[in-house]
Amino acid sequence: MLILASQSPRRREILHDMGYRFRVVPSGYEEDNARHVPPEALVRLQAEGKAAEVWEKTGRQEPVLGADTVVVLDGRVLGKPGSAAEAEAMLSTLSGRTHQVMTGVAVVTEKGTVSSVCISQVTFRLLTAEDIRGYIATGEPMDKAGAYAIQGLAGQWVTCLKGSRSNVIGLPRGMTEELLRQAGVK
Repeated sequence: MLILASQSPRRREILHDMGYRFRVVPSGYEEDNARHVPPEALVRLQAEGKAAEVWEKTGRQEPVLGADTVVVLDGRVLGKPGSAAEAEAMLSTLSGRTHQVMTGVAVVTEKGTVSSVCISQVTFRLLTAEDIRGYIATGEPMDKAGAYAIQGLAGQWVTCLKGSRSNVIGLPRGMTEELLRQAGVK
């Protein structure tokens, strides 16, 4: 059986919808969005780190899927906000602009590790201070990269999406399917 190294309900739902049987084992891997590497390398390294940590922790028997998602604006990585003020700052910078959502996905098996990165482009309409404050009051942005959920209330702000919508949610379906196939996971 496949192990998902994530507590994300969004990743669980996507993987379930893809038809996989799996169990969840949260990773204890320590993310570091301040590493001095390009964002694509960052999400790939962190996905690989999460999967490898759970692979070791669970006895190296079952394939492990790890993922990491960040929002990138002007080369700057926006992770999950640590406070309402940080969420407000993130959303204000995304207002009226196009940003990238990058998800690294890794699968670890006895054969080794396969990994890749999916990148989507998302454009927001101009947001008012009232839009932002009202959204933060819902609590929805607090555990999301870039302080928003495209599948939630912030979806109404998106004027253009180029790439995988499931990537923006946290697990790109097509790329994940391909990596699992490469790793021999059925």
